[in-house]
Amino acid sequence: MKKYIYNTKQEVAINFSNYLATLIKEKNTAHIALSGGSTPKIVFEELASNFLDKIDWSGVHLYWGDERCVAPTDSESNYKMTVDYLISKINIPLENIHRIKGEEVPSKEAIRYSEVLKKVVPQENNVPKFDLVILGMGDDGHTASIFPHEINLWDSKNICEVAIHPDSGQKRISLTGAVINNADTVAFLVTGEGKKEKVDIIINKKGDYKQYPASLVAPKSNNLIWFLDTAAAQEI
Repeated sequence: MKKYIYNTKQEVAINFSNYLATLIKEKNTAHIALSGGSTPKIVFEELASNFLDKIDWSGVHLYWGDERCVAPTDSESNYKMTVDYLISKINIPLENIHRIKGEEVPSKEAIRYSEVLKKVVPQENNVPKFDLVILGMGDDGHTASIFPHEINLWDSKNICEVAIHPDSGQKRISLTGAVINNADTVAFLVTGEGKKEKVDIIINKKGDYKQYPASLVAPKSNNLIWFLDTAAAQEI
């Protein structure tokens, strides 16, 4: 595990963007699973504003680690956020964008998207192997859309599962642990003071840390990177 701690969210965005640019440059084809949330939004803005001439997106395939079961035009859609702040600003082939169709029947979409990942993403041990999975972490210790009350979904044998938000009841499609931990690299982007308690518990493996899905992120490659701001990292 590597930890990089920066003073501000903006510094996290700049440094992660540099990391991503280097990763993409080293590969002819890169398969990347994106995250939703406020920190990736800042990263997407940084990539679109200051990295247009530094990244060749033609060999990059974009996927999503999770998606809310809403239309792609809905303000809660992770896909829409990515389109608004990144995809609409860069030159990437349309066929390289592999979205989760949140508007479809969730159970059927989980199966369909699993088949997409089987066909398009390189496989290792019959599991899709992303070059990079980008994750966020909630104040409750959830990651992707696997929440503590459904932590059993992490160990599902399926590639994707239908998850349910514990408060709103909103259904979501999420990658499962086998896929996340099969990635070549997993990167957490975590910022804000509201995350400090869970960051400390999970990184330092304190107490009942295993009840939080984010604690189960342990890629077989051992390439796990945390990009944090000082607010989120102040307890570690």
